[in-house]
Amino acid sequence: MRPARMAALVLAASALAALASPGAHGPNGEHLDGAATVAVGTGLARLPDGSVQLPVAAQRRMGVRTLMTRRSEAATSLELPGRVTLDPQASGRVQAAQGGRIEAGPRGLPVPGQAVRRGDVLAYLRVQAEPLALANQRAQLSELRSNLALAAQRVQRLQGLEGSVPRKDIEAAQAELQSLTARERDIGASLQLREPLLAPVSGVVASTQALVGQVVEPREVLFEVIDPQRMLVEATTADPTLPAQIGAAQLRGQPALRLQLVGAARSLRDGLLPLSFRVGSDQGAALPLALGQTVGVLVQLKSKSAGHVLPAQAVVRNSVNEAIVWIKSGAERYIPQPVQFRPLDNSTVVVTQGLGDDNRVVVQGAALISQIR
Repeated sequence: MRPARMAALVLAASALAALASPGAHGPNGEHLDGAATVAVGTGLARLPDGSVQLPVAAQRRMGVRTLMTRRSEAATSLELPGRVTLDPQASGRVQAAQGGRIEAGPRGLPVPGQAVRRGDVLAYLRVQAEPLALANQRAQLSELRSNLALAAQRVQRLQGLEGSVPRKDIEAAQAELQSLTARERDIGASLQLREPLLAPVSGVVASTQALVGQVVEPREVLFEVIDPQRMLVEATTADPTLPAQIGAAQLRGQPALRLQLVGAARSLRDGLLPLSFRVGSDQGAALPLALGQTVGVLVQLKSKSAGHVLPAQAVVRNSVNEAIVWIKSGAERYIPQPVQFRPLDNSTVVVTQGLGDDNRVVVQGAALISQIR
């Protein structure tokens, strides 16, 4: 019986070795799968050493997938803080050139999000003159109307004496009548001056600060009109040499949008260098962005760095908010491994520290494994 028992133990050890996945070691060759405490039962369990027991059937239900890692070179990447701003070539502001009172336009006052075309009347500005200036204009208008009546009578009288008076006197009287008529018309219109506020570009109304009856001051911004298909993103960096190293850029969480570097400022603002990116979309529809929205700009540099490229969903957070990946060390055992990483784009990251070659890393279902307690 003793030889048979020894043979059985050898076969069991061989089976366990076959079930163990390769690469259960750290970046320096250290073993990660130490002596594990066996969980009671055969279900899902978090073991005392922090690893997770996950039966094969549960792995299939959870859709767990793993990938054998290989060290490679990837573009060095950074994430810069950014903000969505106006494109000066496709947006405009409507301001009051002089003080006055707001009146509704032909279709009423526009609301944010309303589509407008260039030249549409958004509102009217009823100019309000000072009382003294208004009194002077009215007095001047009364005097002009009196002179206009006298000039009209003189022209009529001279025309009745045509042939007995020189032709030049009649023409002079008619010219004076026309001059007085034009002055009376202009001054009369100035007393009831209503300036139309026109849309500077075609697009949608981004913001409005006007109400019917509102009294506004000169240079006050009343409307902002933007083209929803053309916007800029302004990112900032403290490194003045960064613009020359940028190879490509993306918006975090917006894989359908593309960024094109327009240029970098040559002067610091609050100690940071502004970078301007033009946002584009292959779909040709309105961009899913709003003015003033804060965004993350993923910048890929022309330089390369060594690391392990993984899908972004492979990196999760543990209970202390530490970035980890799950390494498979056996048929039903997964070990958490702290890592340091940088995002490459919206779907991939590069792990720079914490992984070694031939680690079998969970690339699908890592978030579900982290929830097992």
